[in-house]
Amino acid sequence: MTEETKTFWSHLEDLRWCLFRVVVVLLVGVIGGFIAMPYLFEHFVMAPTTSDFVLYRWLAATGLFPQMAADTFAVEIINIKLASQFTTHISTSFWLALMVAFPYLVYEIWRFISPALYQHERKSVSVAFLAGTVMFFLGCAVGYLLVFPLTFRFLAEYQLSTTIANQIALHSYMSNFLGMIFIMGLVFELPLMTWLLSSLGVVNRGMLGEFRRYAVVALLVLSAFITPSGDPFTLMVVFLPLYLLYEAGILVAKR
Repeated sequence: MTEETKTFWSHLEDLRWCLFRVVVVLLVGVIGGFIAMPYLFEHFVMAPTTSDFVLYRWLAATGLFPQMAADTFAVEIINIKLASQFTTHISTSFWLALMVAFPYLVYEIWRFISPALYQHERKSVSVAFLAGTVMFFLGCAVGYLLVFPLTFRFLAEYQLSTTIANQIALHSYMSNFLGMIFIMGLVFELPLMTWLLSSLGVVNRGMLGEFRRYAVVALLVLSAFITPSGDPFTLMVVFLPLYLLYEAGILVAKR
């Protein structure tokens, strides 16, 4: 049976098997993540809580941030709910599986919709999917290696009074950790979204260039939302990648 002669129920059957394969892959990923999570949690998730983190050591080596050279930085994450460690184990395993399986999920979506596209459309969409996957992982890496550690260290060391001790709850740490990483992954899709909108005729290169000054203000607001610390240094750390992504979007947008 060709794609042209397939019935609605045939397409529905294809969709059912597509969802089944996605669920199986995610389930395998969650089980694998659950088994490996104690090691990953100790050496990956909790790494920004000590002065041994790669970003802190690199900033200290530059000599521009001598306070980063202190080996005494260590934040103790506490658990205040009985089941939090178990639920965190499960939820973090799911998010890890979702991130690792993201390319396969994109492939399944492409596999399902590609028969309905023309040849030139297939080529464009395949390039978009590939670029979107790469940009998503790049954004997650920037979130983990740059945005979250700087924000976390600033907030963990900030004191309104020396009589107040900071005690970071596990739930608070994980919500900020996962949130910032995935937000940065989504934000890095900005050039792809710009290219898609320009392909649909919604925006063009000239329009984006004219609205650059307004985009700067909007990106500053978005950066302040992503980094609740509000200090100028962390704000610029987030703003500069966003602005560069906007400029990249102008370059890939159609005239």
